[in-house]
Amino acid sequence: MDFITQILLAFCLATDAFAVSITNGMCGSKINKKNILATALTFGAFQGIMPVLGYVLGKTCTDIISKYQHYIALFLLVAIGLNMTIEAIKEHKHPENACSSKNIFSPTNLIIQGVATSIDALAVGVSLVGFNVSIPLIALLIGIVTFLCCGFGVYIGRKFGILLGIRAKLGGGVLLILIGAKIFIENM
Repeated sequence: MDFITQILLAFCLATDAFAVSITNGMCGSKINKKNILATALTFGAFQGIMPVLGYVLGKTCTDIISKYQHYIALFLLVAIGLNMTIEAIKEHKHPENACSSKNIFSPTNLIIQGVATSIDALAVGVSLVGFNVSIPLIALLIGIVTFLCCGFGVYIGRKFGILLGIRAKLGGGVLLILIGAKIFIENM
């Protein structure tokens, strides 16, 4: 997997967290540097750790995964991409459901959001087992990209609202589907 694809993958994985960060910025009653940093660190850490955990989990099934890696990558990335796209469409139809928590920046809420938005990164880690990639580098790249996107997301959420978040999630979903197709085609 080339470096450009790795960067695109990092941005795609960050879009869920970016969209949630925008929503947090829109819904939060008090936005300050502490809230922005807490959101960015939490989401960046979970997005960076999950591919490593997925990779380790995938390594336990190396024989199966290496034989069918391109099918697994295609399935996981397309499934994640479709899920993100469907969620974006639902949120577009019902934007009033976006602000559901009164204390949006509580540690508990941020951790729940961090785990929820990084499950796709776990699946991507599993799909990367059969490829000649540096998991620490990809995990670091994903974590940094997510950190930057989420810090920016909280800030602009206050300014621009939920529509940008929905569009980011939709775009990320489509890009994940395209990356899955690219990996599949390259390995056939």
